[in-house]
Amino acid sequence: MGLLGSGGGGSQEARKGHVPLDVDGYPVAPPELELEQVHIYVRHGERTPVGVRMAGPPANIPENWMFCRTARQFRAAVASIGGPEEMSDASIPGMQAVEELRARRVVERPDGKAALGECLLGELTDVGRESTFNFGSGLRKLYVDKLNFLPDVVHSNDEIYLRSTNMPRTIESLQQVVHGLYPISKSAKDFVPHLRIRNGKDENLFGNTFACKRLEILQIGFAQAAAASWNTTLEPLDKKLSKYIGGNPVRLDGKPRASGILDTIRAADAHGVKVPPEFHEKGVMDVIEKAVVTEWFADRTEEVRRLGMGPLLSDLSRKMQEKAAKGDADPTKILIHSTHDTCLAGLSSTLDIFDERWPAFTAAVTFELFKKRDTAAPAAPTWQNVLSMLGGAQNTTDHYVRVRYQNENKALPFCAEEGKHLPGSPEFCTLTAFAERVKELTPKNWETECAYVPGNKQRDREEAQAAADKVISKP
Repeated sequence: MGLLGSGGGGSQEARKGHVPLDVDGYPVAPPELELEQVHIYVRHGERTPVGVRMAGPPANIPENWMFCRTARQFRAAVASIGGPEEMSDASIPGMQAVEELRARRVVERPDGKAALGECLLGELTDVGRESTFNFGSGLRKLYVDKLNFLPDVVHSNDEIYLRSTNMPRTIESLQQVVHGLYPISKSAKDFVPHLRIRNGKDENLFGNTFACKRLEILQIGFAQAAAASWNTTLEPLDKKLSKYIGGNPVRLDGKPRASGILDTIRAADAHGVKVPPEFHEKGVMDVIEKAVVTEWFADRTEEVRRLGMGPLLSDLSRKMQEKAAKGDADPTKILIHSTHDTCLAGLSSTLDIFDERWPAFTAAVTFELFKKRDTAAPAAPTWQNVLSMLGGAQNTTDHYVRVRYQNENKALPFCAEEGKHLPGSPEFCTLTAFAERVKELTPKNWETECAYVPGNKQRDREEAQAAADKVISKP
């Protein structure tokens, strides 16, 4: 399989657990609206399972996944194009051209053996690199070729914002997306993309239980409530599946956990790895998926939403309001975030547009900011022109936000009232209504709300589970 595929085509669409960007099916906005800014949150590409499960007989799912040949060579291949001068970063004072160190990573097994092309657990594979490159290529076809929204050639990091979580599979996915959107032939000679990564304590591209202990307590409570509600529903699967998991029952809190089973089967399907036929029987993986989705994403209380996705939505809303206020004085048109399934599900669940399915590889949540075209407005006074150049005279009331998830428009329930969306087009929420809801979801003091006061941890978890029981979905 070639790394830099031409566009995905039928093989991409046929791949299980993968959602390619649908350029042809993209619904163009009404003519009175003009696109101003796009925020994209995309899940990384296909990867190996994060743990070894069902490797022995009778399941015989491979313990060692040989899907990382191109991944081991790609960095050196890109760095070698054009010579060392293309590796210098003119935007960093004193930065000198450096010579690439040629190396090839190999995975060493416990017995000391190493095989070329073997992947680490949870690693982005060659398949994932191809699909994320194709996602970036799809962005180019849509926002450059079809809509003429983005420039044909990128010149500056002021034009494009790129950010990833601090994990190899998301960082490498982002590199592929950027290479698809702006390949070397469409990048200015001195352009070196800046990939932004935050420290763990500052990360908000997923619910940060590392920095927010209160959120951790709440999520454990929801997981326990989900197990109490769904384990009985999973019991009938034991007759079919227990023999593949060491004779253990299929449970949300089992060994392996039901989420681990889902992870392994999804990864295997994405790479054409054979799995026992029972996993593809009707009513097997669907039930497991529903149970796992409940365990991970049914925590829809306002507190969980504020602590989980509130900080990220606050960042998003602030940037959109700044763009609406500054107009062309803010040159950033596209912001791409490489993240995880938990971010996509968390965002869509918090906004009440979740489809109750586990997010696919390269699935994306997109927020598009539009403004109303002012075709009949009289010429602005000189003082307004000056303020506009300074970024202070744009009208933010005629701006709209459209949310898209997995290639579909999603009308936001809190924008359903008259006056909170574009007349006749409920999927276009007013920026004002969007910002008001995000303000409600933004912690007034995140550190204070996240703080955990040492006490009876078991009691706190039981209280969280009791609260979860009131809102969690039942089988």
